[in-house]
Amino acid sequence: MTSISPVARGADSALDPSPERIREMGAQAVDWMAAYHEAVRDLPIAPQASAAALREVLAEPLPAEGRDFTELLAVFRDVVVPGSRHNGHPRFFGYVSAPGTAVAAVADLLASALNANLPAWRSAPAPVELEHVAIDWIKEALGCDPGAGGLFTSGGSMANFTALAAARHRHCGAEVAAHGAAAHPAPLRVYTSTETHHSIHKAAALLGIGRANVREIPVDAGFRMDVDALVRAIEEDRAAGAEPFCVVANAGTVVTGAVDPLADIAAVARRYGLWMHVDACYGGFARLAPSARPLFDGLAEADSISLDPHKWLYLPADCGCLIYRDPEAARAAFTLDADYTRVTQTDPAEAFAFWDYGPDLSRRFRALKVWMTLAHAGSRAVGDAIEGNLDCARHLAALVDASADFEMLAPPGLSIFCFRYLPPSARAGSRSAADEEAIDRLNERIMVALQRAGSSYLSNASVNGRFALRGCVLNYRTTRRDMEILLDDVRRAADEVTAEAP
Repeated sequence: MTSISPVARGADSALDPSPERIREMGAQAVDWMAAYHEAVRDLPIAPQASAAALREVLAEPLPAEGRDFTELLAVFRDVVVPGSRHNGHPRFFGYVSAPGTAVAAVADLLASALNANLPAWRSAPAPVELEHVAIDWIKEALGCDPGAGGLFTSGGSMANFTALAAARHRHCGAEVAAHGAAAHPAPLRVYTSTETHHSIHKAAALLGIGRANVREIPVDAGFRMDVDALVRAIEEDRAAGAEPFCVVANAGTVVTGAVDPLADIAAVARRYGLWMHVDACYGGFARLAPSARPLFDGLAEADSISLDPHKWLYLPADCGCLIYRDPEAARAAFTLDADYTRVTQTDPAEAFAFWDYGPDLSRRFRALKVWMTLAHAGSRAVGDAIEGNLDCARHLAALVDASADFEMLAPPGLSIFCFRYLPPSARAGSRSAADEEAIDRLNERIMVALQRAGSSYLSNASVNGRFALRGCVLNYRTTRRDMEILLDDVRRAADEVTAEAP
């Protein structure tokens, strides 16, 4: 007699557990999540772990037999969690990393359980409609025209890549799509500021534009693109036989948080027929904060805007977003017919396919956590939280300016701050080049000691050639008191490394 597997006969199994077992696993996981959110402020931010030690605990041969979920959750709780950096801690200021929200974590669980795939409307009707709704909400938050459209991506790098692909196709047409970059007779030019994220250069390399054809424009004292220098560069390139086709503006740079003069850059783009893309991955949602809104004048004039809801919408990774001012202008770059993608629906809404607006075919249901977070919290609460983050960065800058042992290296841009510790010998009088190099080395050691201590966490940046302690406030839990604790932690780290010095 042929045996029937437990899965086939519907019995409780690891691959197809009973409803009772699912409830049991879910309850254990949710209990951990609630306890984690309650305790995250008291955890050391960075782990004291080595790759060798973690691998020794985690590595094992491919298991032939399964283990109970409770045992696996224990490994997660006792090894993975202590061996992780806790981005949700209110004094994690390294990089541009959000804490995530409880409702978004639940949304991710629900999206994974449903396991909808969103290449086109026919594949997931309600999830696709929900993505349209979430995109409409983002458009409204940015002040975009109602005719704009967009889609969610894996992150900002993919959104930037997709935008440059659309811009290149508008300029070069089908010939390059069919025969490659060599089919275009002249070198292309993309313009960015010197502060632009490296994903633009990577996209240029991958698209055959070439990193050497990304021309970096100098910035002013506020680290914003110099528009006059942009015009000169375009004129020079046109005179030399190159073809300018795209300018990338920043709405929140990764180093200092600067927002380029978007309206002025939009005017230049119109004048020269360039596609204007705005990298707003970090800063774009700050438009929800009243004090920052004027910085984003001109944003809606861009041909494309990249954003990261997994930054300032406080969502867990991954979730990027790309908005097109005119979706049909981008569609030709990605449409490609194949028999297995043939659309049979006649209603335009039901014939819609996301694959016509980006490179992905399979797409996970990222829209659920965007929709659920905004619907649950409301845009006013999100805007208030962003306003609080901006205030914390300004408070830190005011504390530094009022101190004798710190100095700001750039004005706070949105919620990013760059500063450094000054030893007693550097607090008065002029400093030589050797003095500056010594201060750089000291601050690098301070940063390492600070990260190791676990109470606060900063990353680093180079500002006008100097080593900066860089932080970004991107957490609804962070308060002004956390900024004061941060400076005290830096002072303790400075005392530690100074005491260790020979």
